[in-house]
Amino acid sequence: MSAQPILRLANVESRYGPITAIRGISLDLMPGQIVTVLGANGAGKTSILKTISGVLDPLTGTIEFEGQKIQSMEPDKIVRLGISHVPEGREVFPFLSVRDNLRMGAYIQKDKKKIASDIEKMFDYFPVLRERQDQIAGQLSGGQQQMLAISRALMARPKVLLLDEPSLGLSPLLVKEIFTIIRRLNAEEGVAILLVEQNARMALETAHYGYVLEVGRVVMHDSCANLIQSDQIQEFYLGHGQAHAK
Repeated sequence: MSAQPILRLANVESRYGPITAIRGISLDLMPGQIVTVLGANGAGKTSILKTISGVLDPLTGTIEFEGQKIQSMEPDKIVRLGISHVPEGREVFPFLSVRDNLRMGAYIQKDKKKIASDIEKMFDYFPVLRERQDQIAGQLSGGQQQMLAISRALMARPKVLLLDEPSLGLSPLLVKEIFTIIRRLNAEEGVAILLVEQNARMALETAHYGYVLEVGRVVMHDSCANLIQSDQIQEFYLGHGQAHAK
């Protein structure tokens, strides 16, 4: 593993109008690593992903991707550099077919053979999408739409994948399936993943390193192996009263 982060946030602050969403966030994602961000509802986790992907402009701080400052770049340029964002709620194109959704994800690619090959690869990861490739995406189940949203993001051949609440609204069986595929993508494709996830146990068992947010600030960070043993994490995230995060 490289000694240099592929993605680095340093003292980043972002706001929605007068409301400060994240306050002085610093975070590293190493090549080939899965990093998860945990925190209660309103802690600022989604805002971190939106700031990285250019949906929110940071007021202060720097965001570096492969050593290049990307804060305040247009989202389209950030995708072209190699960062894809799977937002909460999936946001597939509901009136397009599964196959056309995947083609939309490959809009920065020009080589038709590579696009066709990448679509086949997505069908290998998500066989149900192959079965439903001509179906309108809005008719898919929630789990199938989540698979399609991840696949569409991967069609841009990203080096970093930002995943926002991939388990939201899914059955336990589907959650397990989605996270198995997330691990495979990381291991087989080498994609570094920044994961925001309400299922803290699944996130900590999947990721290598974790950050814990409270009111827009990092209050704890460590390897997931250490975090999962922490009394504070056990009490607030892994107990019967587990916080459901946003």
